[in-house]
Amino acid sequence: MGDRAELPKVSVVIPAYNEEAAIGETIEVIRRVMEASRYPFEILVVNDGSKDRTEEIARQHGARVINHHENKGVGWARKTGIRAAEGEIIVMMDGDGTYPAEQIPELLSYMDRCDMCVGDRSREAGTMKLLRVPAKWIIRHIASYVTGKKIYDLNSGLRAFYKDTVLQYFNILPGGHSWVSTQTIAYLASGLTVKYTPIDYHPRKGKSSFHPLSDTLQYLSLVFRAVMYFNPLKVFIPLALVFFGGGVAKLLWEGPLIKHGPIKESTIILITFGGLVGVIGLLADLIVKMNRPS
Repeated sequence: MGDRAELPKVSVVIPAYNEEAAIGETIEVIRRVMEASRYPFEILVVNDGSKDRTEEIARQHGARVINHHENKGVGWARKTGIRAAEGEIIVMMDGDGTYPAEQIPELLSYMDRCDMCVGDRSREAGTMKLLRVPAKWIIRHIASYVTGKKIYDLNSGLRAFYKDTVLQYFNILPGGHSWVSTQTIAYLASGLTVKYTPIDYHPRKGKSSFHPLSDTLQYLSLVFRAVMYFNPLKVFIPLALVFFGGGVAKLLWEGPLIKHGPIKESTIILITFGGLVGVIGLLADLIVKMNRPS
């Protein structure tokens, strides 16, 4: 590496809600690692309406702190931090001790050849593992189908990306836990380069804000919205083929070719509906391509 002046400034953004148990240690590890990396940097904590000593401890450890006066959600905290960040490169990580700040320089080392580098967690150390593991597996594979790319870790909270790039997608990035998943899908569906690098993952310190039912449903809703926004043909074409193909099969079986019977109204409806779904899909795809960030 060259001198600090030759390297882009890095803003390490930490959204935090009631993270007094780990925020101080997290900041200290980040500072030690970033000073050794020789990148110019800042540590920015977005205190998302915490009711504990998160803000006080973050300031004591020298972080720049921005406050939400109420709990808006981790996605909104991420947006606030990115807008306020001074760095060209954003490193996003949680303040609960789960992600290894020691591996931030490794992520940064790939930023000259990709649009985003994501830490691929070696194991699931979060709460509600019996629900989270299968739900995330299903959602990750659906997202891979949507984007046409293999996704190793859809919603890892440790990632590095360029500020000017992510700002192009702010209008679709949600305010809740699905923020990082939406960013991953948006980048891959838009043809941007996403690099994955293996990282460790530790049990969190303090109480999780993850709500099993509502957040899982939110993730599923996210995937459907992402499909419709980025690649609607992935939904419409299979549906069109099911209805149209079903109608044709029904026509061949019940119609004049095999049973020599009249063509039924239900058969005509299936074929017509399949054709309409296909046309709607093509129109939706055209609209998406016209409005996609360049």
